[in-house]
Order: sequence, then structure tokens, then C-alpha cells
Amino acid sequence: MEKITLKGGEFLIKDEHFASVFIPEEFSEEQKMFSDMASDFLKTKVWPNIVKIDKHDDPNLMVRLIEEAGELGLLGAGLPEEYGGMGIDFNTETILAEHLGPSHSFGVAVAAHTGIGTLPILYFGTEQQKNKYLPGLASGKIKAAYCLTEPDSGSDALAAKTRADLTDDGKHYVINGQKMWITNAGFANLLTVFAKINGEHFTAFLIETDTPGITLGEEEEKLGIKGSSTRQIFFENVKIPIENLLGESGKGHKIAFNVLNIGRYKLCAMVMGGSKEATTIAVKYANERKQFGVPISSFGAIKHKIGEMAVRVFAAESSTYRTSSLINDKINELVSGGTNKIAAKLQAAEEFSIECAILKVLGSEVLDYVVDEAVQIFGGTGYSEEYPVARFYRDSRINRIFEGTNEINRMLTVGMMLKRALKGQLDLMGPALSIQKDLMSIPDFGEAPEGYLAIEKKSLGQAKKAILMVAGAAVQKFMMDFEKEQEIMMNLADMLIDLYAAESTILRVEKLHNLKPESSKLFENIAKCFLSDALERINLNGKHAVTAFAEGDELRMMLLGLKRFTKYEPINTTAVRRDVANYIIEAGGYNL
Repeated sequence: MEKITLKGGEFLIKDEHFASVFIPEEFSEEQKMFSDMASDFLKTKVWPNIVKIDKHDDPNLMVRLIEEAGELGLLGAGLPEEYGGMGIDFNTETILAEHLGPSHSFGVAVAAHTGIGTLPILYFGTEQQKNKYLPGLASGKIKAAYCLTEPDSGSDALAAKTRADLTDDGKHYVINGQKMWITNAGFANLLTVFAKINGEHFTAFLIETDTPGITLGEEEEKLGIKGSSTRQIFFENVKIPIENLLGESGKGHKIAFNVLNIGRYKLCAMVMGGSKEATTIAVKYANERKQFGVPISSFGAIKHKIGEMAVRVFAAESSTYRTSSLINDKINELVSGGTNKIAAKLQAAEEFSIECAILKVLGSEVLDYVVDEAVQIFGGTGYSEEYPVARFYRDSRINRIFEGTNEINRMLTVGMMLKRALKGQLDLMGPALSIQKDLMSIPDFGEAPEGYLAIEKKSLGQAKKAILMVAGAAVQKFMMDFEKEQEIMMNLADMLIDLYAAESTILRVEKLHNLKPESSKLFENIAKCFLSDALERINLNGKHAVTAFAEGDELRMMLLGLKRFTKYEPINTTAVRRDVANYIIEAGGYNL
């Protein structure tokens, strides 16, 4: 069948065919080569040095590792070949990010360098700027940092106070101000700095760190990711040529926000890789640790944990690669229509910015769940720095803050959907109005749908109705003040996240069944287990939302609608988790 790419956010109102999604089970040999290359680098170069990295025992160690990664092509794989990269497609970039994920502080440094450090130049730089900096960034000879956050401007980035003033001769800008929480600050050669021209026009600038007037604060003492360099940077009369202005004057917000779309997406890919590794570590320990004469992996309580860890990771992975294929297909569509490949990548990420925000929340919270349960499986030893899960636990927490807090991303998910609907880019009104009629009609108790996972797909369609019903009623109630109702927006975001993850999982399993029907039963049960729990959460979040603004007959009608739209035949999720756990325990690590 011909692949049809959905528009961003359309998953709420349209059904995607399984043939359109990309799944890990269909990696090409070249893609497996990239995954093996990244994994081998971690095993041979990063993990043996992980304690030294965290303790900063060797101040040049991180720099050397970044340069070695550059020599292998790990830093510039996604960059065009003309700028020193390898020009791999977006799906392969995702695979590379996943397999670099379990690298703790090193992964943070690399993600900052290759993402927010490099992409602003790739997407918004002049040809001169690209030729000057991108080859060095790809090789690791130039290390990058991104300077956005200030003491009084975090999530509200546009409140920045750092200034850029044009000199009298019009040939230079003079930068004054302060940035904080800057990853890679201790060794970066090149900074992307956001400042306001004349204190008004939010603009990005490229500043080389050997420019006079730049000073660094001390390394931050952090809860986790201790091995990453995080410092304040101070700019005092830093004079740079006007050619160092990046993008357009006064349009710095376009750079800041567009680059974050890819950053959010890549964060999910990396934490998903970290989740797999943490699951594997927990399983190995559970197999080795004996209590009452048997491995603790034989206990039902431990199997429940391992099974649920695996189910959530599988759902996050399914969602990540589904989005990867959406972005990849959009890039190809734009390029075939004549768009420059670099511009196409930027436009595709912007198109699926809703999905990127969803993934950021989903991935970071799956990782937090997994590492928390991993510590619990280790018991008292998990609290000791002698064992690896303590580091996983500490390092995971930052991901709910990076790239916009999860609260911000939840509100962005809903806010972007509504804005697209108001602009006519996303038809939410029609489906929402039809659900009003659906609520007044007699439920259809006809024959059960036929086909593989047909009942589950019907349940997904009903869940979409639940979300549209709640969102439509809330918007009608609050109108232009809706975005002030943050609790309701977060309820709706959680409903959307569960829907997207459940649908992605079912699409993956459906495609897997089509490719390898003999091996899909376990995965089918994983999809059903995740869907069953997701529908319960969708129902609960829906209740929290509607009881916040409705009452009387309207409330009763919507509660009945929620019950009807989230109905699903009960399944033995205990048995499913046990089967999944047994499968992983026997293998000695995550192998789904």
C-alpha cells in the first residue's frame, strides 16, 4: 500500500495504517551497523571511564571522548556530506541516538553538542557560517554549547536580559549579560548566545570562546549528570563582528523554539535507550540475587516490576520510531517537491512539534519509572554508589526538566493542537461536534469487529472520541481563557500521551504480525496490556477534567460518555506481565 503521511496532530482525528510506520524489527544492515558502532563505543570507551567522568578526575577526558566520537562519525552522522557529515536519514539518526542513550553524562555532552549546539548553524546559518563551523563540529575539533537560560528567564526564554548593542561604526555587536546552566561550558569553543539587540530584539549570535570578555563560573555541583560540564557564562563588553549574527535580527525565538523540537525528539530516543539498559541491569541483578534459596527474579512481585518496565519501554520505543517515520517521510515528501533537504528537516520537525512534545514527556517519565523500579529491585545495594542503578537514578531526573519542563510540554501539546485548529490546519471542530450527536444516540451493540487487533483499534477510535468530547466542552466553556486552565490542559495532555503511545504500540504489533505472524503473540499481549491500562488512565484524566468545569446534567452526560468511550474487555494483565518478565528473565536482559 502507498504510504500516507499524517499531518502533525492528526493522530487524534485520523487512523494511520500500520504499513506507514517504521519499527525496530525492520532495521537495515546499515542501520544495525550504526547501532553496533555506537554501542561498541560506549562499552569500550565510555563505561570503563564512567567514574572518572563523573568525578572530573581527568579534565580532558570528556574532550578526548568527544573527539574520538567525532573521528568515528558519531557526531556528524546526520549532517550533510558537504559539511563533513555522513548524510544519514532521520530513522538512522534515531537509531544512533537510542544507542548513545545509556551513556550518562557523556550522552548529555554529545546531545548538547550535536543538537542545540550544532543545529542552529545548520538550519539558520549563512553558507559562510556553515562552511566555517560545521566540519569542525562534525569532527569534534570544535565543541559547541547553547546559551539561552538566564537567572530570570528559564521557561520564559524571551524575558532574557543579555544585551547586544551595535557599535558606532556598524561593524560589531557588543554583548553584555549572563547565562546559566550551560552544558559543555567548561570546554566549548563555540557558543550560540541569545541576546536582545538594544534590549528589545531577541536575536541569536555565534561567539567563539576565545573572544575577550568571556569568563566562566565554577562547575555546578549537580544532583545528577555530574560528569557533564555545567557553568555560568558571563559576557562583559564581548565584541563580535556583525557577521556572527545568526539568522535574522529579532527572530531568535524561531531558532530557539524550532531547534527544541528536534531536541525533545532526540531526548526521547536517548532516554528510551537508557530505559532498556536500566531494565537489563535490573534483570541481571534479579537473576543473580538469591533470597530464601532462589533468585529474586522468580518472585511474582519482582516479575510484576520487570514486566511493567518492559511494557512501558516497548510503548515508548514504538512511539519514538512511529514519529521517526512520520518526520522521515515528511522530509522525503518535501525534498521530492523541491525543498532543500536542510529546510525540509526543519519544516518536518516543526510539522510534528506536537508529537515531539508528547515524546519528551513520555520518554522521560518512562525512564524515571524504570530506574526507580530498578533501584527497588536492587534493594539496599541500589542505594550504594558501588552499583550502577544509583547513577541511573540520579542522572534520569534531569530529563523531565531539559528541553522545556514536562509541564511546559504538556501545555504545549494541547495549546499547539488548539492553535492549529483555530488556523484551520487541523479539523478538530467537525469531529468534536459529531461526538455531541454520538452522545445523544443509542450505543451500537452490533457484532464485534473482525480482523487482527480489530477490537483494540475500535477502542482507540472510541478513546479519541473521549478526548475530543472533553476538549470540545472545555474550549466551549472557557473560550479564549482556556489556556489559563492549566490543570485541565495537563489532564488533556496526559490523555493524548496515553492515546499516542497505545496507538503506536498497536500499529507496531500489527506490522510485526504482518511480517512475522508466528512470533507476534507476546507482543500482541503487550499491546493489549498497555491499552487496557491507558484506557483506564484516559478515563480518570477525563473525569478530573470534566468535574473541574461541568455540573448537573452536563457532567452526568460526559461521565457516561467517558465510561462508554473507554470501555474495554478486561484482560489478565498480571499474566501478561508475568509472561513478558519470564521472556526477559530467561534472556538475561531487555530483548523485546
